[in-house]
Amino acid sequence: MAEADDWARAEAMPSDAEITRIRRLIQRVTEDVETLTEAERAEIQRAAQVVRQMRQNFLGMPRIRQPLPDLRPERPA
Repeated sequence: MAEADDWARAEAMPSDAEITRIRRLIQRVTEDVETLTEAERAEIQRAAQVVRQMRQNFLGMPRIRQPLPDLRPERPA
């Protein structure tokens, strides 16, 4: 990133306003979670676990198949 043009660096970095909005959102969610019952928190934890598992299964790193062995190595490339 040190070698990137100034405009590219500016576009890649979140603005101060975006960072502030995210921090406020995190604060609101944290405060709301504190008002939940233990049963509600456990339900949210289970749902989050399901989402993580599904995301891992569907959005994992793509697998690259190994090339098939050349059955005729004497053949020129």
